[in-house]
Amino acid sequence: QVQLVESGGGLVQPGGSLRLSCAASGFTFSSSAMSWYRQVPGKERELVATNTRAGGRTNYADSVKCRFTISRDNAKNTVYLQMNSLKSEDTAVYYCNARVVRFGEPMDYWGKGTPVTVSS
Repeated sequence: QVQLVESGGGLVQPGGSLRLSCAASGFTFSSSAMSWYRQVPGKERELVATNTRAGGRTNYADSVKCRFTISRDNAKNTVYLQMNSLKSEDTAVYYCNARVVRFGEPMDYWGKGTPVTVSS
């Protein structure tokens, strides 16, 4: 059974930093693409950052480039999102996503999310 458990969210002042973690289990983590998404009430969930399987490539939303860094520790089955220079518009619930290929078909799995609030 695939499980994704996020942690590390909270309240931070503008300009501050947070590191989100997502502990994964139930699938072959090292060969799966891992991503972070975020969602604000009333808006669609948006992709923040992706780390391809085995960590070969990373992609970021334009709004977070040079501020956020996605990384993974395959030995710990954990993906991280380091968020620096946070802005009020980064306030959202952040979700961990795993794209797992099973029987030749990609399947998306989601964590329950961790809230991030950027406010003074």
